[in-house]
Parts: sequence; C-alpha cells; structure tokens
Amino acid sequence: MTEIWESIFQNNKEMWGLEPTPSTLMAKDFFVAKEIKNILIPGFGYGRNAQVFIENGIKVTGIEISKTAIEKSKIHFGSDTIIYHGSVAEMPFDDKKYQGIYSYSLIHLLDKSARQKLIRDCYNQLEAGGIMMFVAISKKATTYKTGTFISTDRYEIHKGIKMFFYDEESIKIEFENYGLIEISEIEEDFPFYIVKCMKKSS
Repeated sequence: MTEIWESIFQNNKEMWGLEPTPSTLMAKDFFVAKEIKNILIPGFGYGRNAQVFIENGIKVTGIEISKTAIEKSKIHFGSDTIIYHGSVAEMPFDDKKYQGIYSYSLIHLLDKSARQKLIRDCYNQLEAGGIMMFVAISKKATTYKTGTFISTDRYEIHKGIKMFFYDEESIKIEFENYGLIEISEIEEDFPFYIVKCMKKSS
C-alpha cells in the first residue's frame, strides 16, 4: 500500500485542496468544547485536516505512510508538528496517551484485522475520558458494490484501492467494545459516518 499512496501524492498536487472537510470542522468544534489540548491523527496526509486543530490551540501528532505527503505538509503548515512516517499497522509510534484521536477516511481502506487493530491501538493510546473519532464511508455511497468484490461489503474500487463500506450495524460490531457513544451521518464528497467513542475513566 505504501507504493500506491506515494504514487498518488507524487502525481496529484494537493488533490483534496487545503481546506478542512466539514466533518473535520465538526470534530474541531467538539474537541474545543471539550477542552482537548492534544490529538493524534492517524492518516495525516499532507495536513489539510490538521491545521484547523493547530489554529485552535490543539497540539497535533500525525502518522502518515507517504513521505511525499509529509514533505508537502511541511511546505504548507510548517515543520513544528511531529509526524511519524509509517503505516498505522505499526502503531503505536510512541508511548504517549492522547486526549483525542481523529482519523479521517482511513479505516475503510483496511481489511478486517487491520481495522480491528487500528481501533484497538487508538483506544489504547487514549487518556481515560478521551475521545476518538473516525470518519468512514457509508454503504449509501454510489461506489458501493462497484469494482471487484473482495469480501462482504468490501470492494476494490480502483487498482490497489480497496474499501469496506459501513452501515450502523457493522459500526456497532466493530466499535461497541471501545466506548462507542455516537454514530452520525454527513454528506461530503461521499456519504460518511462519524463514529465517536469515549474511553472509560479508570
């Protein structure tokens, strides 16, 4: 997968623009209201969804598989933010506990075992009472059931790009043991679910 994302970021200049997504703005408002001061962003990309947190006084740490994306992020957003180069499959990259974790449009690109590991690893890096939010593609997307069938609700949409499409039932199955507190829907370039979990206080 590393080669695929390197190619995408090398051949497409800031393909999603520099403005944060609507779901990211919602996450920012929520984290600010909860007075969260530090977050981890697995799937950092080139930083378009990180800057709005930084501008609101939230310290951001990122994880990104593409060196090209990391280099682009430094051009646009400076080099003060720690970004670990590697796959989310290699988490954790540090022993820090974060007050918040935000993952945008990443989890549905993983197979079942990798999704389970990402959820577990993120939950383990939350402080007690911390919040993690995942933005994941919905079965309502027009791309659902297109491309090559891989397994239940998972398709190869483009060469090397495989997606698992969620509904509320599959969200509950995957997240119910990790403090699931809210499922909401949002329409962006695709219909997404915003999945919100809170780690129980010890």
